[in-house]
Amino acid sequence: MSLQIKSSNTCAFDQISLGEVMLRLDPGEGRIRTAREFQVWEGGGEYNTSRGLRKCFGYKTAVCTAFVDNEVGHLVEDFIMQGGVATDFIKWREDDGIGRNVRNGLNFTDRGVGVRGAVGNPDRGNTAASQLKPGNFDWDHIFGKLGVRWFHTGGIFAALSASTAELTVEAVKAANKHGTIVSYDLNYRPSLWKTLGGLNKAQEVNREIAK
Repeated sequence: MSLQIKSSNTCAFDQISLGEVMLRLDPGEGRIRTAREFQVWEGGGEYNTSRGLRKCFGYKTAVCTAFVDNEVGHLVEDFIMQGGVATDFIKWREDDGIGRNVRNGLNFTDRGVGVRGAVGNPDRGNTAASQLKPGNFDWDHIFGKLGVRWFHTGGIFAALSASTAELTVEAVKAANKHGTIVSYDLNYRPSLWKTLGGLNKAQEVNREIAK
């Protein structure tokens, strides 16, 4: 059975993703613990699909996420804009000056060499994206009025907090309601799903995706 994908003529966006976008810091051929400089760009398991579809195939894409309203947040925003992904649905959180209440996520990554795989060292606790919750996005406006052909999210975002899992379920239900195709990358990370409550939320998300 073929997928019933909406016509591009009836939708403002070909694809929208929901997830956290972090500032990625790469030490090159060296190692994080001895690095003296890093190359930086943006990255996120869910967001990367939107960037790839825009840059490789020219599709109209957007990302639903959140940043702290400071220089680091706007640096990541600038990377997103360079990638051609629409920033219409970014939520901005007030900066308290030291990251006590909310932060932007960082992801330090050692490159893989030979049989040694890449090793990530994320610094993402208490981030703006992890504090997103149901009601933050007007899904009926996004999926209904504007129109979206494809919605993508995943297990990394859903595992950031109880509220992001609930937001994921809310978004998937709204996408289904408006006839938008949904894809979901399980992308299981044991370090994120630590508790029984988290596992129960994961199962709830999976049940909703399977409908």
